[in-house]
Amino acid sequence: MTLNWKLVIDSTNAAALADFWAAALGYQVEDPGALIEQLLAAGQLTDEAVVEHRGRKTFRGYAAIRHPEDPFDETSGVGRGRRLLFQDVPEAKSGKNRLHLDVHSGPGDLAELVARLEDLGATRVREVNQGPAGHWWVMQDPEGNEFCAA
Repeated sequence: MTLNWKLVIDSTNAAALADFWAAALGYQVEDPGALIEQLLAAGQLTDEAVVEHRGRKTFRGYAAIRHPEDPFDETSGVGRGRRLLFQDVPEAKSGKNRLHLDVHSGPGDLAELVARLEDLGATRVREVNQGPAGHWWVMQDPEGNEFCAA
C-alpha cells in the first residue's frame, strides 16, 4: 500500500514563505477559508487562531501550497497530492538543511530560472558545475532554507 505525504517546512512567516514557493514552483496557495468559516461558526476555532493574508482567512502560523493539477478537498482546500506545508516555529533556522528541494529548469534555461528565483526573493549561494554530471546553483529561499536550481 502506498502512503500519502506532504513535506513540512519550518518557518518564521508561513504565509510569506508559501507565497514564495507557490510562485517558484507554479503551485497554488491553499485556501482554507471555507473550513475556517465553518469552524468559527461552530465555536471550534477562535478568532485568535485566524489571520488574514492577501484578503483571505488562513490559520495563524500555517500555510500550504499544492500542485494545481492534483486533487484537493473543496471545503478545506487541502491538497491530496504534491503538497508543501509551512508552519511557524519560535526558533530561527540554524545549520544546513538535511533535506532540500531541487527546482528544475528546461534544457539550457538555468540562468533564466536562477534570475526568476532571485526576483522572487531567493539568494544565490554557490554554483556547482560537474560537467556532464550536472550544473546547478545552490540557493536560499527568503528564510535561508537551501535548495538547488538545476
